[in-house]
Amino acid sequence: MPTLPNDMSLRKPSTPVRGGAVPAVGIDAVDVRFRTKKRDVTALAEVSLDVRMGEFVALVGPSGCGKSTLLKLVAGLLTPSTGEVRLQGERVSGPRHDIGYVFQRAALLEWRSARRNILLQAEMRRMPSAQAAARADELIAMTGLEGFEDAYPHELSGGMQQRVALCRALLHEPPVLLMDEPFGALDALTREQMNIELRRIWRETGTTVLLVTHSIAEAVYLADRVVVMSPRPGTIREIIDVGLPAEREYAETMTRPEFASATGHIRGLLGSVGVGG
Repeated sequence: MPTLPNDMSLRKPSTPVRGGAVPAVGIDAVDVRFRTKKRDVTALAEVSLDVRMGEFVALVGPSGCGKSTLLKLVAGLLTPSTGEVRLQGERVSGPRHDIGYVFQRAALLEWRSARRNILLQAEMRRMPSAQAAARADELIAMTGLEGFEDAYPHELSGGMQQRVALCRALLHEPPVLLMDEPFGALDALTREQMNIELRRIWRETGTTVLLVTHSIAEAVYLADRVVVMSPRPGTIREIIDVGLPAEREYAETMTRPEFASATGHIRGLLGSVGVGG
C-alpha cells in the first residue's frame, strides 16, 4: 500500500544537461497497489520509463489508468509498492523539492498579486531575494505577464492564472517539471495559445517536462515522445516518437503528415475510451 513519505528535507537542484547518459527520470518496474476496505486495487503494473534530460514526454490514456499516480511517484508523494523511481540518478525516497509541479487549477492565493504569488516559491525555499526578484522578472517577461504583475487572481483570465502558476513552478529553475492536466479547464482558443507558449518556454529553458493530458493533439504537438497507457491497472502500451521537427508552428504542425500519423496511431491504440482529441 503506498504511503506518504515523511522526509521533507530540501534537495538542491542540479543543472540539467539536454540528453546526457543519466536519465532525468528513471522509472523501473514500478507497481502501485492500494488497499481499500473492500478490495486491493492495482493502479500501475510493471511500468518502466526513462525520460532523457531536456526531453518533453506526454502521458495519455483513459481516465483512471494511473497517469497522475505516476507523476506523484516521480515527485516522491507516493512510494511504489515494488520497483524504483530515480531523479537524475538519485533514488526517490521522499518528497522532492527540486522539481516543479503545475496542476489543472492554478491554486493561486487570492490576496496576493501575480508577482507575489510567483515569489511565494522563493519565500518557501528561502531563496535570496535579489536572485528571486530577477528570476521572477525574467519569467514574467518570458510568459507575457508584463503589465499584469500587480493584478490579483480574480482580475486575471484562466490562461493568465496558469501562466502565473507556471512561473511559480519554474522560479527555482527545476531540472524536472511535472504538469498534470494544466490546461484542461481552459477554453479551446486559450488552450491552443498556452500550448504554443509552453513549447516556446520549454525550448528556452531546457527543463525536462513530463505532462499528463487527455488531449491526443496536445500531446503530439508538445512532446518529443508520447507514452500511451492502458486502462487500469495502468501499463505502458506503446511509446511513440512523434517525428515532428523541433521548431513547430502550431497551425502548420496540425497539417503535417507526421502529426496525422501519430494522432491516428494513438487513437487506434486507445479507441474511444475516455480520451479526448
